[in-house]
Amino acid sequence: MTGQEILIRDERKDDAVLITEVTIAAFAPLEISNHTEQFIIEALRSAGALTLSLVAEVNSRVVGHIAFSPVAISDGTKNWYGLGPVSVLPLYQRRGIGKALIQEGLSQLKGLGAKGCCLVGHPEYYKKFGFKNVAGLALEGVPDEVFFALSFDSHYPQGDVTFHEGFRANSSSNVKL
Repeated sequence: MTGQEILIRDERKDDAVLITEVTIAAFAPLEISNHTEQFIIEALRSAGALTLSLVAEVNSRVVGHIAFSPVAISDGTKNWYGLGPVSVLPLYQRRGIGKALIQEGLSQLKGLGAKGCCLVGHPEYYKKFGFKNVAGLALEGVPDEVFFALSFDSHYPQGDVTFHEGFRANSSSNVKL
């Protein structure tokens, strides 16, 4: 970004409303979205399941957010996490903010002893970070071509992945899990 420094930092308590606003704005134009991402983040936060919740600031304004939460894998593999949602205000997209959030988040996950990370996302985008489709690792109801994993220790689990129950949150959900 020309002349504008991106600051990536941990979420603070007073960021919750801003994160909701950023998330709603980022996903509003996306037809592939169910527009529940803000409810998912709140449900994860309420359940204490946000392992990492990072915001991106430009000129002291929160313009992006990324969440990481634990996942369960049917083969018993531990210390794997789900990435998402990740959002950047539309006016700030295509400026490297999402990339900075993802890179910093993955770096911090590794520092926490994580073994890997998985996500549902756009094939061309996430491959740039080393994510790949892994035969034998699946998320029920999600096409293989949009489900990705990245191992930090070169071991890929085999089985079904289950994201935290917060991912089922919607506007009518009771997010106080």
